[in-house]
Amino acid sequence: MNKVKIYTTPFCVYCQKAKEFFQKNNIFYEEIDVTQNDNALNEMIRKSGQMGVPVIEIEDNIVVGFDQNKIKQILNLV
Repeated sequence: MNKVKIYTTPFCVYCQKAKEFFQKNNIFYEEIDVTQNDNALNEMIRKSGQMGVPVIEIEDNIVVGFDQNKIKQILNLV
């Protein structure tokens, strides 16, 4: 099973879409609200080079934004 981590903020529309996608596809994920955790924010920036959310980590793969096709490919859902 793939380990999925999603860095989010409470007001991010694409974060919500990503979480709905994972739920619809029965994919367990760990949500990290970067507005509540400075260490997680710094970790997200270090891993992705980005300050915007969502940043999705699937095993060793980083997806910036809600790129559904890339996520499906990584999770072998295509």
